[in-house]
Amino acid sequence: MKLADLKHEKIGACVSGGLDSRTICKKLVDSGLPVLAFAADLGQPDETDIQDIRTRMAPCGVDTIIVDLKAPMAEACFEVLEAQAMYDGGYWNSTGIARAVTVRGLLAEMRKRGCTVLAHGATGRGNDQMRFERYTNVLAPGMKVYAPWRDPGLLKEFPGRTQMAEFLAAHGISAPVGGKKKYSTDANLAGLSHEAEDLESLETAMTIVKPTMGVWPMQAPDAVETVTIRFEKGRAVKINGQSVDPISAMRTANQVGGRNGIGMKHALENRIVGTKSRGVYEAPGMELLGTALRYVYQAVMDRRSTLLFQQLSKLVADQIYDGRYFDPVTQAARAAIGVFSAHASGTVSMGLYKGNILFQSLTDCKASLYNEADSSMEASAGLNPVSSQGFAEIQSVEALALARAGQIP
Repeated sequence: MKLADLKHEKIGACVSGGLDSRTICKKLVDSGLPVLAFAADLGQPDETDIQDIRTRMAPCGVDTIIVDLKAPMAEACFEVLEAQAMYDGGYWNSTGIARAVTVRGLLAEMRKRGCTVLAHGATGRGNDQMRFERYTNVLAPGMKVYAPWRDPGLLKEFPGRTQMAEFLAAHGISAPVGGKKKYSTDANLAGLSHEAEDLESLETAMTIVKPTMGVWPMQAPDAVETVTIRFEKGRAVKINGQSVDPISAMRTANQVGGRNGIGMKHALENRIVGTKSRGVYEAPGMELLGTALRYVYQAVMDRRSTLLFQQLSKLVADQIYDGRYFDPVTQAARAAIGVFSAHASGTVSMGLYKGNILFQSLTDCKASLYNEADSSMEASAGLNPVSSQGFAEIQSVEALALARAGQIP
């Protein structure tokens, strides 16, 4: 869609309160279009007061509805943890899952208010344009989508941040560009993603990023901090003996992990549109809870279960990244993962030290398949080593056949 196609439509604009959001909304208002702005409260750690978005957007002539999505965002974090869904470079895809929560939550409020078009500020080169559009398509097929930064007219009028600031200043709206940014940040309860600007160069160290949720490992305390997490059916229910719900679990884990330099990742990832993108991700709580749950999974899954789980985990991670979280195949994969997580109950104790997570103990894990006697190298009542002779002989039949047939290089 182009600006000229929006006549007789009511626009619901997804905003963050930044320069892009204000420019888009002011341009739509000046074009005589009815516009309502919508912002998602995802527990962003970089927003000291989420209501400030309303203040920043007001001079543009729009009312902003802040939609509290912290609870569904925290629940989505737990679903990602259960699936161990990580993308390229082994990072927790905080931005990808947040788009599923954001679009579903904002669409519901837009439809209540009669909006017929969802407008978003994602660029025409990245992943988010595809996520916003696809989630709108599957969740509200009758809703149209307007992407300003794919509109040739707006791209010509606003080729950069300077032109946006000048446009707003001409209307008495303060929007200083300031110095060149080192990178851009997107934040929610799961973590922060940093990309663009200086980070686009592979000669730039990831440490130019100033962590928002914690510190770099070298800045963490010179002492091990012990943390204990209790899981029931793949969900964290207690941290250090205190009962937690998904929101409090994420907040506590973010604080504990953050101060110990946990969860800083670098990724050179494969975008939906076919290009590669360089990012630095911080997700201390996801890394802390996810690693602890992985220790439980290791105890309760047999070899074939582990293989299938890994395949399902990769599928769910890719679906989240591609904006397909609500698709049938994703839900089928999650249902299968639920078979495994149903047995994932146990208490994990870990030591945190300068970005490292050190296993200490796993207790009260009734579904554990681990038997010390079976694995012992010492004399025990476990597996009889003599019994392995027959198994070795059976294995040798195929090995010798392959050798005689000349199939081994």
